[in-house]
Amino acid sequence: MARLPPPLLDDAPLAPGLYVVATPIGNLRDITLRALDILSKADLVLAEDTRVTGKLLQAFGLSAKMERHDEHAAERAMPKAMAVLAGGGRVALVSDAGTPLVSDPGFRVVREAAAAGHAVFPIPGASALLAGLSIAGLPTDRFLFAGFPPPKSAARRTFLEELAGIRATLVFFEGGSRLAASLADMLVVLGDREAVVCRELTKLYETVVRGPLSLLAADPRFEAPKGELVILVGPGREEQATAADADAALADALSRLKPAEAASEVAKALGLPRRDLYRRAMELKR
Repeated sequence: MARLPPPLLDDAPLAPGLYVVATPIGNLRDITLRALDILSKADLVLAEDTRVTGKLLQAFGLSAKMERHDEHAAERAMPKAMAVLAGGGRVALVSDAGTPLVSDPGFRVVREAAAAGHAVFPIPGASALLAGLSIAGLPTDRFLFAGFPPPKSAARRTFLEELAGIRATLVFFEGGSRLAASLADMLVVLGDREAVVCRELTKLYETVVRGPLSLLAADPRFEAPKGELVILVGPGREEQATAADADAALADALSRLKPAEAASEVAKALGLPRRDLYRRAMELKR
């Protein structure tokens, strides 16, 4: 890749503080100009893997002082980063790919920088979570990012049971070696919901497969695929409230409200016709 022409870099000085910088999840051209500005001017770059970040910097003709910052190296890197910030410097935090802190290290450094009174700036950009949501074709008005499911089936099913009642699209990250087992457990626990598997988003072999979990769990392509994976599972079908549910809700509401008000409250809660509920409320009242 050719080096970035100098005019595209902003010459304005960079304010002191911690910069949480999103980097490409695959295609290097997804880097933002603002991210390049930050990386070119930072006094220190905290990188999940300095080798990965080094290749990114080299691709754009940049160099920077880097310090490894992951779950193993955080104890060594944190004091150095805090010292740079305390001296009025600029620290950039990056992960191997995508937006830091989304199933990546960095929570502690952001929390401690903010607690010490340093400015923390978000530098948005690529995110596998949002990229998957944008093309899945599943409801996006409400979604829950659940991260990586546990590796063992028993723990994974318990984990999924806690999510089963949530009325939102569920988003997971998963490794290729566990994809088939995870899809099978999702089918058992969540039911045959509409789902999408995204593989290698923005990369050369990007693949998006949509369908019910029963088909995805049986798809031979998902036995042990290589690459980064995002699983999205649509919300389950909402069950219609029964007459017994309506009577129980009305009885509770009538203990506090007049029949008309009780009918309105239960209609909103259960999605049932107010007129029918008012008639039933009057019967129960009598």
